[in-house]
Amino acid sequence: MGKIKSKDEVLAEVYRNAQLALQSISDILPETEKDGIRKEILRQQSEYKRICEDAEKIARQSGIELKEPGLFKKAMMWSGIKMNTVVDKSSQHIAQLMVRGTAMGVTSLRTTQTDSEGYADGEIKKLLDELIAREEEFEENLKKFL
Repeated sequence: MGKIKSKDEVLAEVYRNAQLALQSISDILPETEKDGIRKEILRQQSEYKRICEDAEKIARQSGIELKEPGLFKKAMMWSGIKMNTVVDKSSQHIAQLMVRGTAMGVTSLRTTQTDSEGYADGEIKKLLDELIAREEEFEENLKKFL
């Protein structure tokens, strides 16, 4: 078990994870063609936006400050996606990229879940659990395109 995370840290991790997912989606959408995977990615985008909004609402009510991922992180993600799609923009390749990102998100969130067991506020824990469930669902849906 790692460092015990406070409710503020848990909410920040949920928000950061959803923001990074939104960033990667906005970077990858221009590379997708108008087929089933695009529809799935747009559905995921909608869910991530809702989770960010819920996190922002909890933060406002609790006096917690949430920070956007840094510019360097966003630039690295953008360049990684562009380099990975320059030659192959197939649905299968896009799905592979998205599955990798989603798996990293689930791993990070599961670690946060373990490190906050018994310490996270009920509303924050519920949002964390929901994001994990959504990401696991997204990963399964994306595997259909592999």
